Amino acid sequence: MISEQADSFLQATLRKIYPQDLSWRDRAIERLEQLTMPYWAMGDFMDLAVNLAGVYRTITPSISRKRIVVMVGDHGVTEEGVSCYPPDVTTQMVHNIIDGGAAINAMSRQAGADVCVVDMGACDAFTSLQDKSGFISRKISTGTANIARGPAMSRSHAVMAIQAGVELANKFSEQVDLFGTGDMGIGNTTPSTAIAAVLTGKPVAELTGNGTGLDEEQKKAKIAVIERALSANKPDPKDGIDVLAKVGGFEIGGIAGLILGAAANQKAVVVDGFISTAGALIAYTIEPFVRDYLICAHKSVEPGHRYMLEKLQLEPLFSLNMRLGEGTGAAFAMNAVDAAVRLLTEVSTFSEAGVSTKEK
Repeated sequence: MISEQADSFLQATLRKIYPQDLSWRDRAIERLEQLTMPYWAMGDFMDLAVNLAGVYRTITPSISRKRIVVMVGDHGVTEEGVSCYPPDVTTQMVHNIIDGGAAINAMSRQAGADVCVVDMGACDAFTSLQDKSGFISRKISTGTANIARGPAMSRSHAVMAIQAGVELANKFSEQVDLFGTGDMGIGNTTPSTAIAAVLTGKPVAELTGNGTGLDEEQKKAKIAVIERALSANKPDPKDGIDVLAKVGGFEIGGIAGLILGAAANQKAVVVDGFISTAGALIAYTIEPFVRDYLICAHKSVEPGHRYMLEKLQLEPLFSLNMRLGEGTGAAFAMNAVDAAVRLLTEVSTFSEAGVSTKEK
């Protein structure tokens, strides 16, 4: 019954997702073409401004209220030695984020965004954090199963994870103008690479990186683990929920749900790096219109990330050789989103400023 209710809830959410509004995009283009500068001189910032107008249905969008949502989950595949760090680092880093000492905290403070940590499926119960500000428990289970030996989770649990993300987007949308995705979970580059392999069709060896610092022999072993997972589970690339259930993670499902929910509420989402883009691909496979609400923050060092971005047909805002996760890239990219809004709303047109236009 829970899974039927969740599936019905998800379908209702999908019915609320529409493409960007073309009329507002046209109005933004008309204004931007008249700004006191050579034609489209601010390049990608102007394209971003057009997208924001289409998402928010206005040429004066307000994005002052920003939130990075860090989804947390543990992974049974760490039994296969796919990470340089022990699983309990997930717990330790969650405490570090709540205490304000992680990279995401510093980056978010600089960007003027708050940080929310959501336990989607960590092994730890986080008993001491239950009443802490900025911490929310939506735990589906205590970590996924080992995908090298079978499915990560049941289909019901996959739907529940997505629903939890949607519910958070619905809850936050009254207080948040701009969402950012983040992740925390030791071993999560492995399921993310598996998702990338299924949904891009690229060979695992071409997609797999060194994660948290694997050497070349360890990376070869990781490739073999992912190939075993795909062989054992045979996820259906046309069914995003099946892919999530077979080789994904609870935090990846939460990210997918957050994106779907944000799109249903007509809010843009700044997608962080490799793990977050795996969640975005799941959301895109479920409902392609979510693409109109995605702002891809950066290109990760993980080699599979560029193929994931190609699948989404989206360009990242920047490339600074980042590979941390947590939402750090999304937080930094929020500065660019701010700049695009200011470009659209604060720069004068030629007529407003009394500046002569280009001679014909």
